[in-house]
Amino acid sequence: MTDANTNAERYLAIWNETDAIRRKAMIAEAWAEDGFYVDPLMRGAGHEGVSSLVEGVQARFPGFRFTLIGPADGYDDNLRFSWGLGPEGGEALIKGTDFATLENGRLKSVYGFLDQVPAAA
Repeated sequence: MTDANTNAERYLAIWNETDAIRRKAMIAEAWAEDGFYVDPLMRGAGHEGVSSLVEGVQARFPGFRFTLIGPADGYDDNLRFSWGLGPEGGEALIKGTDFATLENGRLKSVYGFLDQVPAAA
């Protein structure tokens, strides 16, 4: 498996990419075609489904950025990392932990857990 931090940072870069064409190219490179994402609030499958989720989060939280919190951890084709979402350069208002599996070096599944969500979110 590629370095866990590299995989986590590549994943978060997709969530931060606001240019739709560039983001879709990043998804095609990083995700298996039948990959999926699921958390308590949303889910999406395939490249288009993942892209739609990213667009929705960006629309709901304009100007916010995802950052890696601490080092990512991984073994075999499993990846675990924590992230924060907040205004660029500011404190993360939303925090979570994601668990992912990879297939041939690409994301196959991502299960998101929300660790901190303000009432107003």
